[in-house]
Amino acid sequence: MFRIGIDVGGTFTDFLLIENGGDNRVYKVITTPENPARGVLYGMKMMAQELGMSTGEFLQNVSTIVHGTTITTNATLTQEGAKTGFITTKGFRDCLNMRRGLREKKYNPKQSPPLPLVPRYLTMVVEERIDCDGQEVIPLHEQGVYEAIDLFKKEQVESVAVSLLFSFFNASHEERIGEILRTNMPDVYITLSSEVLPQVRVYERNSTTALNAYVGPLLDRYLKELHTSLTREGFKGTLLIMQSNGGTMSLELASKFAVNTLLSGPASGPTAGLFYAEPHNNGNIITIDMGGTSFDVCLIKDHAAAVTMEGQIGNYSIATPMIDIHTIGAGGGSIAWIDSGGMLRVGPKSAGALPGPICYGLGGVDPTVTDATLILGYLDPEFFHGGKLKLKAELAHQGIEKLGEKLGLDKVSTADGILKIVLMNMADGVMEVSVKRGYDPREFALVVAGGAGPIHATAIAKVLDIPLIIVPRESSVFCAAGMLLSDLKHDYVRTYNAPLGEHDLAKIKELYQQMQYEALLTLKSEGIPQERVSIFISADLRYIGQFNDVEVPWKGFNLGDTVYLLADAFHHRHESLYGYSMPGSSVEFINLRLTALGVTDKHTLSKYPYSSGDPSPALKGVRAAYFEGKFLETPVYNGLKLQYGNLVTGPGIVEQINTTIIVSPGYRLYCDEYNNYIIQSESFKG
Repeated sequence: MFRIGIDVGGTFTDFLLIENGGDNRVYKVITTPENPARGVLYGMKMMAQELGMSTGEFLQNVSTIVHGTTITTNATLTQEGAKTGFITTKGFRDCLNMRRGLREKKYNPKQSPPLPLVPRYLTMVVEERIDCDGQEVIPLHEQGVYEAIDLFKKEQVESVAVSLLFSFFNASHEERIGEILRTNMPDVYITLSSEVLPQVRVYERNSTTALNAYVGPLLDRYLKELHTSLTREGFKGTLLIMQSNGGTMSLELASKFAVNTLLSGPASGPTAGLFYAEPHNNGNIITIDMGGTSFDVCLIKDHAAAVTMEGQIGNYSIATPMIDIHTIGAGGGSIAWIDSGGMLRVGPKSAGALPGPICYGLGGVDPTVTDATLILGYLDPEFFHGGKLKLKAELAHQGIEKLGEKLGLDKVSTADGILKIVLMNMADGVMEVSVKRGYDPREFALVVAGGAGPIHATAIAKVLDIPLIIVPRESSVFCAAGMLLSDLKHDYVRTYNAPLGEHDLAKIKELYQQMQYEALLTLKSEGIPQERVSIFISADLRYIGQFNDVEVPWKGFNLGDTVYLLADAFHHRHESLYGYSMPGSSVEFINLRLTALGVTDKHTLSKYPYSSGDPSPALKGVRAAYFEGKFLETPVYNGLKLQYGNLVTGPGIVEQINTTIIVSPGYRLYCDEYNNYIIQSESFKG
């Protein structure tokens, strides 16, 4: 049987195929933006062909597919989501579109807010009121719901979001509105805030609910089409969808909670990073993933990636838990351009998959990072993508030369300038998650991924003085690998506000029991037996009078014995996050949280016998590559022939079918016992 991880990116769709024995194969196809399912199915057919099977025979032997998708992210960023209606409490019609009334860039008076997800004329109100204790003050006036339905039908809305003022304390009014909507608009996608995010803070809850409604119909259609196509071809296994919290979920839950897939593409990266760093006893790592479109960075401290409840996409707030990943527009397809001041810039705009960089020969006219990389000798035009996509070097030379003429530079200096600029952009991205948060990047290992990441890894490490780099052999499909290592994961939250010391322990236990019951039912519906379920609880706390709250883990369920230890943990956590704490100040509960994991089977790394330090059996040849201001004759190695113990001293180039690893002067590459690559500066003493 086979297991497959799929990561649909902006330029390439990545596949990792794992067989029962643990052997794996890497595949890449160009993403088909107009219909990503086409690219996925093409990849399946390519895998079947290579294995000597028909597509149907192959898919019948696939037990699990874990799929990451950019459908919802792209729909939000391009403003191409569903036509959405919104229902809220009378008197609060404009809360969604007023947001918090703040500009993202407070010193830019010309910055406009994002276009509303729901226009005001499609925002309807109903008379009702639940108070802050969950008691009904004004009954729901159902006539207002029917008036909203009449408008929504007239305007042909595809989706409706419902978020009432205090529904997180008492969802009865929201649930009744949901019943009326589903009865009278059976073909419309319905989202209730009490199901998506039952917690305090009206704008964040409204925004998250509206986003779920905005992208839900598109994801639902895509997943149904994909599942139908796979089933038609013979697939009978389990299809799981990657979430932004670093876990997976079933197809049915993904369709219902589409907002959980926003920015989920890179969320499996930290899981993969820890997997490949574990053999080296390193729980402090920084993962970087550079593909064709973006550069994703995540800092992992003490074996745990940070999780945020304050995410954003396109300046819209998302309050569901998300792996804290910093993304910038720096990829192989990032376009080099000249600004109004005559300065060379790189990104964030990308050439994407089609037309792609100039050297793809698919119609691209804008010079990109990949074009510059080719000119400097880092890429073999005949071996790119395993020879399936031969690069047109002459086109890249023409494009870079034309750009250089505007700058008064020759093409080599222009290409070198492009790489230096994108290098500093990426180094700034790494410092964003490390230095700016109080961490020294020199104390972390750099785990490098993406088709383009290993090309720039030693350059990034040199700028930041990071001594140790880990490049997995499957680095080009890093996130796809992480998906097959991820557990099913579901997050639950209940708002509970009371000062520590005046809390109602029985009520706290009741709320946790509600969440645990819901979690166990959900995981059972996904085929996870109770013995494979792990439950973790935490609480959001803050100093009384403060706005920012901090999530603090709560060890075990002996709540009465440990509740007062939460305050000490909170002070310590607050100190590490904000640089100060106030142990004498009163602390209060804001939210109670529960995370449920459904533990899945995972593959392990295979060990290989020691060969020798001599890498010459893997030598392919020599070519000129640009280092430190000049071209050097550089040995080129076949990465798949390098074995445990082989040592490559820079300058050197290691080529695999889907990525290229540059070993700069002053660095050495070592093939470890798992056939992954360890790159160290010559000054490294570890």
